[in-house]
Amino acid sequence: MNHITQAFESISNWWYELHYSQIQKRALLILGLLTIFCSSLIVVRGTTHEVVAPPVVPIQIATPEIFIDVTGAVNKPGVYTMAANSRVIDAIKAAGDSAPGADLSTINLARVISDGEQIYVDTMAVNSAGVHVTKSVHTGPININRATAAQLDVLDGIGPVIASRIIEYRKTNGPFATIDELQKVSGIGVAKFAQIKSKIRV
Repeated sequence: MNHITQAFESISNWWYELHYSQIQKRALLILGLLTIFCSSLIVVRGTTHEVVAPPVVPIQIATPEIFIDVTGAVNKPGVYTMAANSRVIDAIKAAGDSAPGADLSTINLARVISDGEQIYVDTMAVNSAGVHVTKSVHTGPININRATAAQLDVLDGIGPVIASRIIEYRKTNGPFATIDELQKVSGIGVAKFAQIKSKIRV
């Protein structure tokens, strides 16, 4: 209570010691009261408004596309647009799925395809002994991306072991981009490649 009395006395002394006329003091008092009243009114009513967040528009990022040529034993051979990182099985399905008698054993269906690639599905046939064999028609040089192990085996210096390695390399890494890439297969050196390069193609 003493603190309030002392504060009131201090304000009174300050008020009476002001070198203002009575009219100026009244004007100052009225101005002070108006300021306090307006401030109180603003606090009571509040000045905040509800902030409405702008609608969130999802950004759609277009998936890169690639072009794939699917041919051979499929129902609808042709060039198809595929999403990047699609797999061989997706390309075959896009081409109407494999046709009756197709041989999918020579293809790695789970391999990721690349832009501009050609996927060739061989046809399975039955030979005179009743055994199912892959039937591919080849004229001229052998296409190393389509040839079976038996067809690769007839090349000079390529036996069944290296032919199997070529098929396995093709399944794992995809089609050969150039015939020179065949040298990446274990067992095919410079000399052996020189023997067969005129008899192969991609």
